[in-house]
Amino acid sequence: MDFVALTIQFLDVLKSFVGSYGMAIIVFTILMRICLWHVNVSQQRSMKNMQNLTPKMKTIQEKYKNNPQLMQQKMMEFYKENNFNPTAGCLPMLIQIPIFIMLYSALMSPQFIQMAGDSNFLFIKRLDSTIKSNAGVSLDGQFSVSNHAQFQAGKSAVVYLDNEKLDNVKIQKPQKAIEIQGEIEQNKPIELKMALDSLNLNFAQLNKVSKAEVSVMNIMTKETENIEFKRMGDILIAQVPTVQVENEFHYDVILLVALFIVTIWLSQKIMMASNKTQNLDPQQAAIQKSMGKIMPIMIGVTFVFIPIPAGALLYLVTSNVFQIFQTIVINKQLELEDKKKEEKNSDNNIIDAKVIDAKVVDDKNSK
Repeated sequence: MDFVALTIQFLDVLKSFVGSYGMAIIVFTILMRICLWHVNVSQQRSMKNMQNLTPKMKTIQEKYKNNPQLMQQKMMEFYKENNFNPTAGCLPMLIQIPIFIMLYSALMSPQFIQMAGDSNFLFIKRLDSTIKSNAGVSLDGQFSVSNHAQFQAGKSAVVYLDNEKLDNVKIQKPQKAIEIQGEIEQNKPIELKMALDSLNLNFAQLNKVSKAEVSVMNIMTKETENIEFKRMGDILIAQVPTVQVENEFHYDVILLVALFIVTIWLSQKIMMASNKTQNLDPQQAAIQKSMGKIMPIMIGVTFVFIPIPAGALLYLVTSNVFQIFQTIVINKQLELEDKKKEEKNSDNNIIDAKVIDAKVVDDKNSK
């Protein structure tokens, strides 16, 4: 199953309802977070339980520190008695990682770049832009290249046989199908070749192939051109004009990275503030406070060096904003649950007290 293609189709369906691919990414993010709402409730409940149980856990660790095996056994018994799973808090993150990778792969795929890579949204000029990219104009008949250019084919080609035209012929291993013949010289035509058996055809059809039209993408610039390959022996070859590549900084993407840092910092601050009434260990509290400040900056700086497209950053910013709203709502929900438990326990204590008093009175009367 091609999850990248399914993601692109889903974004395309959302775009038909909301009007733009940028808004489609926002709606996609909200839908994913709503689907994970119950898991996030469990995560925050687990975090709260962990802080409540921390003093008792430390007591066990201190008591059996000289016997790690027995300490592990006692800790497992403690978790079981309190119905606590220490790994529950990691589940939402583990689920969200493949979702992000799937969206990232979709936004960086030749299909999406050719279909909607140049889409703009609010202050974002292109959804496929990274902070620093090599500028190139798609479908202008030439490639902007550097000495390290690499190319990949689209998933299908239009193939011409002796007396027949075949549409949507599948290309096998499109990432490796296109090779460069010779050296790359900027401002001079580049020679590309593709093995004939990269086309998913039977031997009889392969023998009749005369040429093929293939969508080729420059991996570095995300520039796509429709190239006509002609047959020469057992390979297909093409010559494409080139120009020197130009580096370009995208300040709209830098702004998205800044928004990501701010929103993840706010999200962590609100989450820590919601737990301030808990009796945290001073060292643990200091570590949490320090990580809350350092981690957003570290992740943001990482995005400067790793090419994250604007659309994926829009997903992360939207996810952080939703997380802030979600944390507030879930904490209110958990507070109400705790209040009801306290009231129930209080009512039970009153009932128990009345039962004891009544028993005492009955005992006196019987005497």
